[in-house]
Amino acid sequence: MNYSTLFKTIQGYLENDFPSFVGADSSGSGTSTLTTKQQIDTFIRQAEERIYNSAQFPNFRRNVTGNCTAGVKYLNTPVQPYQFLAVYSLAVIVNDVYEYLLNKDVDYIRAAYPNVGSSYYGVPKYYALFNEDTFILGPTPAAAYDFELHYFYYPESITVAASGQTWLCDNFDMTVLYGSLVEGYTYMKGEADVIANYNKRYEEAMILAKRLGDGMERRDAFRSGQIRMSVN
Repeated sequence: MNYSTLFKTIQGYLENDFPSFVGADSSGSGTSTLTTKQQIDTFIRQAEERIYNSAQFPNFRRNVTGNCTAGVKYLNTPVQPYQFLAVYSLAVIVNDVYEYLLNKDVDYIRAAYPNVGSSYYGVPKYYALFNEDTFILGPTPAAAYDFELHYFYYPESITVAASGQTWLCDNFDMTVLYGSLVEGYTYMKGEADVIANYNKRYEEAMILAKRLGDGMERRDAFRSGQIRMSVN
């Protein structure tokens, strides 16, 4: 399903063209207009974010490399915060060998490596997410080591995609459609039973999406065996 079809389908299901709305602006001294596109695009983006935070598709995994600074325990991620969602793994590269760091709490790293003297520096073994774009490492790096980060990111929304298409809407359009209907009908202050029905259809679609993202794409027939149904 492309953007144009999704847009019109939302209007059709909800029997609402969402005409432009004029209201007070944030300062309260003037007015601002919320266009039809802005309203429906908001429903779609809210649905997409809900989906991306409910299932992990390998299609939405990226990797990036960077390096730390010797004597500095903090490592800045070379990823924009609005794109970064979660960490899959963080590895330090020493003599062309990857050593994967273990994820710990910030407090654990501070307690395990309380000394700041250079004699306590070394190859980092642990990391923690300190804030939205910074890791804390333990022990403090003794050199400017290279790192590789694998992370889960927010893909481009179909509302701004130049092609009018995304992987999610090409493969699981029902999740985006029903997720958008839930958001749109809630915005309309619709009847609770109708919202519940849209949400039920969304959850049914998400079962299929999670079956792929959290199940089928994380197994193979050699190690896990083929999927089979019990026959009586």
